[in-house]
Amino acid sequence: NLYVGGGAVNSEAQEELIELAELMKIPVTTTTQGKGAFPETHPLSLRMLGMHGTYYANMAVYNSDLLIAVGARFDDRVTGKIDEFAPEAKIIHIDIDPASISKNITVDVPIVGDVKIVLRKLIEELKKKGAKIIYPEERKKWLEQIEQWKKLHPLTYRNSDKVIKPQYVIEELWKATNGEAIIVPGVGQHQMWAAMFYKFKYPRQFINSGGLGTMGFGLPAGIGAKIGRPDREVWVVDGDGSFVMTMQEIITAVQYKIPVKVAIINNAYLGMVRQWQELFYEKRYSEVDLSVQPDFVKLAESMGAVGLRAKKPKEVREVIEEARKVEDKPVIVDFWVDREENVLPMVPAGKSYKDMILEDGKGKHEAETMYLVG
Repeated sequence: NLYVGGGAVNSEAQEELIELAELMKIPVTTTTQGKGAFPETHPLSLRMLGMHGTYYANMAVYNSDLLIAVGARFDDRVTGKIDEFAPEAKIIHIDIDPASISKNITVDVPIVGDVKIVLRKLIEELKKKGAKIIYPEERKKWLEQIEQWKKLHPLTYRNSDKVIKPQYVIEELWKATNGEAIIVPGVGQHQMWAAMFYKFKYPRQFINSGGLGTMGFGLPAGIGAKIGRPDREVWVVDGDGSFVMTMQEIITAVQYKIPVKVAIINNAYLGMVRQWQELFYEKRYSEVDLSVQPDFVKLAESMGAVGLRAKKPKEVREVIEEARKVEDKPVIVDFWVDREENVLPMVPAGKSYKDMILEDGKGKHEAETMYLVG
């Protein structure tokens, strides 16, 4: 498998990644920072891996015999329990920074260099050796196994016709924008739902605060994205907790007529902290209730922006389309979502991929169900 991080985006290596994956029929998974380096609509895409990665991406990595890391840093949100990360795999690590090589995971083949240049040379060498005709039976079985994992546990959720599910908002946003919008999340549950349920096709289409995880990042970064790409539709996908940390910048967007759009996934909680307290601390909730909050529609209007709200699933697409019509000022759309919806699947911190909590929330994936077809 190819495991692709933000270095591939920085290197502008999408063309090389697609060519290599198609040449050798290699499945590709990306980190949040690597999103768009390989199109998530491509049949070889496994989407995101790690703590909130897809079941099939994590299972593919766990069962790999060869893992090629491209501009990735093996951070803890990807690896989980280090000694059980890709336990049977030989690892090739391509990175421009020698300090990143074998920093967290000891690799078998280190390659220091610009990702785009290294991949281009690798492709040239493979073509010289006639690699495109190398497609052994084992590779075919591996791709069949991945298809089985995709069917067994697709990225899904339990929708409702009574309460808005946050995943549904992201799906409708993806459909309404034809997957072409630039998405800028804050930090929290909404960030992971945006990463999971919007299918990214291009580099720098998902502008994300990875690593430090700075709440309040979404709005100012979204303003910057819209200034940088005025030709593209820009949506800030924020949480009610993250948004209020920098919400005053709506005034900046109004003053300079920057038509950035904000989707607040409003569950009246610090949602990610609440989720951890539910799953790992027996629901001993502390300092996570944000039910006392501004009226975000009135807040938007008081600053000179447009304010919209959806309380029911049937209203979601309507307000998205209404927001898309506004071209001369910012828009805030307040989506009242299921308060206690969790981000799943989830690999608990410090645990192995085989301890993954699945979409149904009923239990953990057991190691003995991992197998190869045939």
